[in-house]
Amino acid sequence: MRARVFVRLKRGILDPQGTAVKRALEGLGYQEVRELRVGKVLELELEAAEPVQARGRLEEMCRRLLANPVTEDFQVEIVDEGRRPNLP
Repeated sequence: MRARVFVRLKRGILDPQGTAVKRALEGLGYQEVRELRVGKVLELELEAAEPVQARGRLEEMCRRLLANPVTEDFQVEIVDEGRRPNLP
């Protein structure tokens, strides 16, 4: 089962990387960008029987390691509920 986890800084937390990227875009002529925040995407391949079980385990992983609950929010997305065949 494939899944994605999106991790972003919470609103109100300063994002210096986002500010730097926004300024760089403005320098390249993209004046229409009003706000830009940088986050991360984690893609995982899981051994899980059910999507509900996988989602629960992913949320646990996020709370324990993948996201900092003080400064970051996360969102879990199950991408592919089917299993891929094992390829040599």
